[in-house]
Amino acid sequence: MEFKEFGKADVKTLMLLPGTACDYQTNFGSVLDALAQKYHLICVNYDGFDGSDLIFPDMITVTGKIEQYIKENFDGRIDGAIGSSLGSSFVGQMIQRQNVHLDHGIFGSPDLDQSGKFSAWLQSKLMVPLLTSFTKGEKKKAKTREKIKSFFEMNDETADKFMACFEKFSPKSIKNEYYTDLLTWLQDDIHVEHTKVHFIYANKMGEKYLKRYKKYFHDPEIREFDMQHEQWLFGEEKYAIPVLKAIDEFMEG
Repeated sequence: MEFKEFGKADVKTLMLLPGTACDYQTNFGSVLDALAQKYHLICVNYDGFDGSDLIFPDMITVTGKIEQYIKENFDGRIDGAIGSSLGSSFVGQMIQRQNVHLDHGIFGSPDLDQSGKFSAWLQSKLMVPLLTSFTKGEKKKAKTREKIKSFFEMNDETADKFMACFEKFSPKSIKNEYYTDLLTWLQDDIHVEHTKVHFIYANKMGEKYLKRYKKYFHDPEIREFDMQHEQWLFGEEKYAIPVLKAIDEFMEG
C-alpha cells in the first residue's frame, strides 16, 4: 500500500481513494493541484496498484489497512474521504464499520453494485477479460480508445492515461479488485453520528443509482450533475469546477 501526503498544512484532511484498476495519480490527476491548494491530501494506492509486486487481496483486507493508517497517523479520525467509483466502497465500509471516524464521506458517482459469490464470479469472468483485452494489439487499443473517448467525452491524452492503468497493473489484481468489490456489501439505512454522507450523482448513469444511494445511507446529501460517471475527473473544467465547488461546500458543512 502507498500513502502519499501533500497539500496545505494545518487545514482539513481529505483522503483520495481511486477507482477500479487505477492509481490516484491517474484517477485524480486533473484535480490534484486544485484540491492541494485547500486541503491536506492523503492519497492512497492499493496493494497491486502501488508499483509493488503485491497482488490486490480483497476489499475488506485493504479497508483494514486504510483504517490502520488513519489510526496510526491521525488518531483514528480524518475530516473527509472521497472515493472515485470503486473507491467509494472503501468510504462506505469505513463509515459502516466505525473503526475510524470520517466527518464527511464523499461518494464519487459510484454504482455500489452488490451480488452473491456465483454472480460476482460470473461477472468478473466476463468483464475482466474485456477490460484488459485491448492491451493485446494496437488495433484493439485504437478501437477501445475511440469507444472510451466517445462514451466519456474524453480527449486523446486522458483516454490514453486511463487505458495505461489497465496495461501496467496485473490482471489478477484487477480481477480480485472487481470480484471482491461485488462481494463487499453495505447495510441499509446506514447512519453514524457526526458523519455526514454526500453523493456526487452523475444523472446520465440513471435513476437506479440514485435509489441505491438513498437505500444504503440515511438522509444523504445528494448533488446532481449533468454528466457521465466520474466525468468531472477527465480534465474538462466545465465538469470539474462545479464538483470541486460542491466538495468545498460538503467539507465546510
